[in-house]
Amino acid sequence: MSADPAAAARLATLQAQLPAHTRLLAVSKGHPAARIRELALLGQRSFGESRLQEATAKQEQLADLPGLDWHFIGHLQANKVRAVLRRFPTVHSIDSGSLAERVSRIAAEEGLSPAGFLQVKLRPDPSKGGFSAAELREAWPQLQQLPALRLVGLMTMAPLGLEPEQHLQLFRECAALAAELGLKELSMGMSGDWRQAAAAGSTWVRVGSALFGPKPLPEGP
Repeated sequence: MSADPAAAARLATLQAQLPAHTRLLAVSKGHPAARIRELALLGQRSFGESRLQEATAKQEQLADLPGLDWHFIGHLQANKVRAVLRRFPTVHSIDSGSLAERVSRIAAEEGLSPAGFLQVKLRPDPSKGGFSAAELREAWPQLQQLPALRLVGLMTMAPLGLEPEQHLQLFRECAALAAELGLKELSMGMSGDWRQAAAAGSTWVRVGSALFGPKPLPEGP
């Protein structure tokens, strides 16, 4: 299978612009397994999915590819924690203390040790969940004691309508909070603001449309 030249060009352009400390998480949700395979053959190994059923089907179709690194980036529902942990070694969206406790308990039952990012919300945004800075500082002593869950970093998303400089300031605040807690990883920035996130020190940028192009239109009846 040969890669689409446009996909190869988008990947090469992104990789050339990323600073050394920032890794690319290809957000493949909504794109077929064949598109993931193309990028994997070009050397991209880390992929982000947010819908369990969709991701499961694609993982099964790509089971012949060794070494793919799957990250769960969507809202993690409590009743899907076990199924997600069985398929994703890294979770970017642990948005409450109770969810962190559940992830830790189920990971221990499954004999797993997932890497977890704590989702923080540093600006008012009714469409997103997450710890405020104050809530995270208060919960941090208990979160650190959770067995089986390896807390590696913070994840945040900017609300709609911010200017580039406001994105940069938000990401800098998240980086400062992570440093305060001794966390080394930062999952910040998407297709529209990954440059500001990388400038603020993000170690993972979650890029979908800028890498894959537009999502395919749904098939008609």
